[in-house]
Amino acid sequence: MEVYVGLYIAILGAALAVGFAGAGSSIGIGNVGQSAAGVLSEEPEKFGNLLILVALPGTQGIYGFVIGFLVMQKLGLVTGTIPSVSLQQGLQILGACLPMAITGYFSGIHQGKVGAAGCGVVAKQPKDFMKAVIFSALVETYAIFGLLASFLILRGIQL
Repeated sequence: MEVYVGLYIAILGAALAVGFAGAGSSIGIGNVGQSAAGVLSEEPEKFGNLLILVALPGTQGIYGFVIGFLVMQKLGLVTGTIPSVSLQQGLQILGACLPMAITGYFSGIHQGKVGAAGCGVVAKQPKDFMKAVIFSALVETYAIFGLLASFLILRGIQL
C-alpha cells in the first residue's frame, strides 16, 4: 500500500508543476493579449512586436511541462516500467516539483503584467520595444531559477 501512496504523491508533484506553471502562463498571456489587442485595433502594423510580448509568459507553462515530463520519466510512466516508490521518495519528488510550480505560477502572472505595460511602450515609443522585452525577461529569470532548482533536486532523488 505504501508503494502506491508514494507513487500517487509523486504524480501529484508532476501535476502541480504542470498545472500551476500552465495556469500562470495562461493568466499572463491573457493579460498581455488584452493590452495587445487594444493596440492592434488602432495600429495593426505592430503585430510582430506585440506577438513577442504576448508569447513571453508562455514559457513558464513549457518549463512546468518539462519538469512534469521528467517526473513521469523518472517514475517510468513513459516507458511503462514503474519502480517501487516509497512515501519518502514520493514526498521528495513532490518537494522537487514545488519550485517550478510556485515560480511558474507567480512569474507567469507578473510577466503578463509587465508585458501588458510593454504594449503601451510599443504603442507610444516603438523604438523602445526591446526595453519592454528586457523588463519582461527579467521576470522570466525567476521561472528559470525555479526550473533549475526543480531539475537539480529531481536529479538527486534515487528511486
